Amino acid sequence: MFQCLTNPLKNGKNFEEAWKEGGLLKLSYAYNDLSITPEANEIVAEFIRSKIRETVRKPEVAEQLLPKFYYATKRTIIDTDYFETYNRDNVSLVNVKAAPIQEITSSGVRTADEEYELDMIVFTTGFDAMTGPLFKMDIRGKDGVSLKEKWAGGAQTRTYLGLGTAGFPNMFMLTGPESPSVLSNMMVSIEQHVEWVSDCINFMRNHNQAVIEVNEEAENTWSRHCREIADQTLFTKTDSWYMGANIEGKARGFQIYLGGVGDYRKICDEVAEKGYEGFELTAAEKSVVN
Repeated sequence: MFQCLTNPLKNGKNFEEAWKEGGLLKLSYAYNDLSITPEANEIVAEFIRSKIRETVRKPEVAEQLLPKFYYATKRTIIDTDYFETYNRDNVSLVNVKAAPIQEITSSGVRTADEEYELDMIVFTTGFDAMTGPLFKMDIRGKDGVSLKEKWAGGAQTRTYLGLGTAGFPNMFMLTGPESPSVLSNMMVSIEQHVEWVSDCINFMRNHNQAVIEVNEEAENTWSRHCREIADQTLFTKTDSWYMGANIEGKARGFQIYLGGVGDYRKICDEVAEKGYEGFELTAAEKSVVN
């Protein structure tokens, strides 16, 4: 049974157990108002801040490590002595937002404030989530229109179920934009999509269909539904890679279905049971190769 944080029931015990077990993420599934109500979210966020303050001995360092965003709207640190590391004498926290990196030198890194001598630099380049891999392949649909052109840089992504998009016949996406994807168990969600697509291909073969394409009206309805759900949550109120905020110049847009994996699967199954409702199928003898 779900609980509401704004009407707490033994929250302190639940929080302490989650912190000890490293299972902070499960708190986001234990309360049904955590991702919707700022007041409820703040209860968990402040608990986490209190634990960081207790762990990190230098207050000025602890302050820089405190999450300032809505809890669980970014990936939560599931750590092994991460915060304890900042208590070591040979560890320093350098805030490159306050003093950006200016140059990689022959001996290390120079920021706006100071140069640091280093033996090793580990680069983490980040990634362009949801749309980046598809854009890099330069996929083109009807009349040579690219996916990037259709989606206007990412903010106006439109799909049907995250499986296909209008104007790109016979193209399926696995855990694509506007499916549960990165906010679900990805391996299981990939399996669900693979099985759905393979069943669809078998259906087309058995019914002598050569082309399947998303209906534009179905696509617009699904995309609008995804945005309406997302806008009711705190996810769209945080600059995160979910929103494309980690990519310079990328327009903000939340591209994940938040209606629940169970309901999503039911919708996909119903679409298939209705002869792939929302898709337009063309028989083999009527198909035209451009």
